[in-house]
Parts: sequence; C-alpha cells; structure tokens
Amino acid sequence: MSDPISAPPTAKARAVLAGARKVFLAQGFSAGSTDEIQREAGVSKSTVYAHYPTKEALFVAVVQAECEVFMDAVRSIPIRPGALPETLKALAVRYLEVVLSPAALALFRVTVADAPRFPQLARALYLAGPHVMTMRVAEHLAQAVEAGEIDLAEPGRDAAASLFVSMVRGEPHLEYLTHPEARPTQAQIEHWASLAVNTFLRAYGRAG
Repeated sequence: MSDPISAPPTAKARAVLAGARKVFLAQGFSAGSTDEIQREAGVSKSTVYAHYPTKEALFVAVVQAECEVFMDAVRSIPIRPGALPETLKALAVRYLEVVLSPAALALFRVTVADAPRFPQLARALYLAGPHVMTMRVAEHLAQAVEAGEIDLAEPGRDAAASLFVSMVRGEPHLEYLTHPEARPTQAQIEHWASLAVNTFLRAYGRAG
C-alpha cells in the first residue's frame, strides 16, 4: 500500500478523507470509529480500508492533508534578501492565522490527547506542521545571514529559527487551546507577530 497522501485523489478517496477529518476533529482518534467515518463519507467499510489499511494510517493522512494546506500558506511567502523584518512579519502573521484557526486548534487538541497511547500520530503532526514551519524560517534566515542582515553565529540558524517560531506561537497558542470558544482578532495577530519580530531582531539583527 502506498503512502495515504500519494493515493489517487478519487472521489471516494476524498470522501473518506473528508469523513475522517470531520470525525477525528470532533471526537479524537480513540473515540472516532471507522463505522462513523464510513457513514460520514457515504461509502462502504471495504472502500475505507481499500484506501487506508488502518485507522492509524487514515489519521496520519488527515494530519498530513491538514498540515499541507496550512503550510502551503507559509511556503507562499517568498524569500527576499534585504527585507528580513517584513518577511519575518509576514511569516509570523501567516503562521498565527494557521495555528489559531479552529481546525488547527482542534487537530492539535485531539492529537496531543492521544499522544501517550499513539506517539507516532503526535510525531506525524509535529513533522508535518511545526517542523516544516521551523525549516521554512531557517531558509529565510540563511538568506538573511548571507545578506548581512542578521548575526546568528551564537545560536546557529536552526536554533534561531526554532526560537523565533516558539516566540510567535507561544502564549497566543496556549491561550486559544484552553479557550475553545474564543477567537483572536486580526489586530491581535498583527500585534503578536510584530512583538515577536521586534524582539528577535533586537537580539540578533544588525543595524543597517
């Protein structure tokens, strides 16, 4: 069986993935059953297993598909040497819009809830989401180092990228994870992004 994400995007495959997304985000991995996914997708159980041999494989496919949509928004921000503050601000805003969205928060909650029993599922979320974001920021920082915009000799590029992403996500992510009914405003997102960027550049930026 090929990787779930590489399976042909037939109508039935899309229906299974959409049904699984709805069930898993609402109930979590353990509570969500393949019977419910089958009913939600409007297909037979054999069709579900034809595309995804196990419930774990289906959950990983949902995680990867969600993260791919989220991270496409971040990857769309071009690397522009000489414009580090603006680039970091754009990355920070986009990332906060992603991680504070209802779908992303729901995915995080249900994955972490089952992490002790299914650590491979939590690992899949990390690798497809936060890790991709950190590596994308690291690419931008590498260009900024070459352009002389920033000095990362002490922390190193990857550690600096991880620090920046943590600063961006930090308190806002925790606040909205624990207040499911609350929603941030765009003004709040812009403020948090600016705060993270300004603090990061005060620590590592070079005066122009």
